[in-house]
Amino acid sequence: MQDWKDKYASYIDKQQSSPPEPKPASGSRLTGELKTDLPELQARLGENGDLVVRDFLLFGAYPAVMLFFSSLVNMEQVREHVLKPLMAPPSGQPEILENAGGMIHYIWSTAVQVTQGTTTADLSALPQAAVKGDLILLIDGIPEALRMEMRQIEMRGVEQPQTEQVIRGPREGYVEKLENNLSLLRYRLQSTDFRIEISPLGARTQSRVALCYIDSVTDSSLVAEVMRRISLIHTDGILDAGYIEQFIEDQPLSPFPQVQSTERPDKTVAALLEGRVAILVDGSPFALIVPALFNQFFQTVDDYTERFIMGSLIRIIRLIALACSLFFPALYVSVISYNPELLPTDFAVAISGGRAGVPFPAVLEVLIMEVSMEVLREATIRLPQMIGGALSIVGVLVIGQAAVGAGLASPITVVIVALTTIGSFATPAYNAAIALRMLRFPLILLAGMFGLYGVMTGTILILNHLLYLESFGVPYMSPYIPGKWRDLKDTLVRVPLWWMRRRPSFLHARDTDRLPRSVPAAEIDQILRQGDETDE
Repeated sequence: MQDWKDKYASYIDKQQSSPPEPKPASGSRLTGELKTDLPELQARLGENGDLVVRDFLLFGAYPAVMLFFSSLVNMEQVREHVLKPLMAPPSGQPEILENAGGMIHYIWSTAVQVTQGTTTADLSALPQAAVKGDLILLIDGIPEALRMEMRQIEMRGVEQPQTEQVIRGPREGYVEKLENNLSLLRYRLQSTDFRIEISPLGARTQSRVALCYIDSVTDSSLVAEVMRRISLIHTDGILDAGYIEQFIEDQPLSPFPQVQSTERPDKTVAALLEGRVAILVDGSPFALIVPALFNQFFQTVDDYTERFIMGSLIRIIRLIALACSLFFPALYVSVISYNPELLPTDFAVAISGGRAGVPFPAVLEVLIMEVSMEVLREATIRLPQMIGGALSIVGVLVIGQAAVGAGLASPITVVIVALTTIGSFATPAYNAAIALRMLRFPLILLAGMFGLYGVMTGTILILNHLLYLESFGVPYMSPYIPGKWRDLKDTLVRVPLWWMRRRPSFLHARDTDRLPRSVPAAEIDQILRQGDETDE
């Protein structure tokens, strides 16, 4: 915890002291002096938890420094094939090491065992080489740096995410090792502005927690707030990212999740590019994304990998399923119990005939079926996959045909509960689906007591609660309320990607543009862009 407090205090001091100095223009050259070149290179790379700066004596006599990102290379290979031969005394002709040309030739031809590499005197090219996975070797007295390609992305064990499967999109998911997860992020986000802060958390577990953001995009106040909340965590163990989620969310008593969890690195990178912050924990295959809004929990990667017409259609169908899973049983109970005249006569007669042998009122009948389905679903999840499949088949037969035959439920009730259950499966986020399942039961009770007035009252209470919620200072119902045309382009429907030129305004990103404004645009795009500026 103390490390995170120090990081938070350091970050606040840095933000309040003075605006960041502009980066030096490209083309600056190495001086050959370690005390000058090394601080300059470190300043350009920024503070990162996975940045390794290893100083040593080259061939036991010449001061040198090696820089690399530990999340992008194999540490064992670096130690055996680079550091070990470079630190060993030279063999053969030591006089060739007296000049820079002879030193570099000896390193390439005799010492290191790398397949590709190059030398450069351009200091501005070194940060980009480091984030790509190269080793940077600086030698005191030589105004050239050696770049050795040692990048290795750990892919073993990386499988398709179990909870976020897609039809069209990457098949990579996080694993339990933090370095592998960070390498998946750096593999997709090759930018010198990508920042990773790593510190232990948990008095006994000392679990490494990584906070990721893009320095030139993410609002500094958001980064500081995330660091502050993490620094306030006092617990003996962090075993999963879900532990941190419960400590840092705004309203822990709300059923709605205010922190998004994901198994997908591509989804995390998309959130970082919007200006959000990601949190990863060593030992957890999930990343946390903040702030998280209501709209995010019903979007999937397929919405963006498919063309915008199909993506929007699928999203609308998903939202219809959401409404069915929440309101369908309550509306059924209220109409059957209080307002059957709202149904067509033939349909009302058919329902009445189906319920003729059922001894329970509609509200109790629906509650029995809903509870049975929840028990069946929970049992199916906890059992092994093969046994769970068999149990679900038996359960459906019992709850369906046998319940109707025994007079416990009517056929129309079974249909309503089945549609509700299928609708809840269409919600992409598991924690958001649980929230809707929880709220379904009070709505059914209100419908059984007060009819449609009860459903309306419950709906108003839920909407009021959603409007009250915030996630790290951002209204939970953004961008619907407060509405803004620029942010509404990715809500109920998704407009083409080339229309979404700006990042969401509610995130207060430092760099607001996704697409450069200098790109020639079509006439209709010019009109839409003018509309954006008018909205502001």
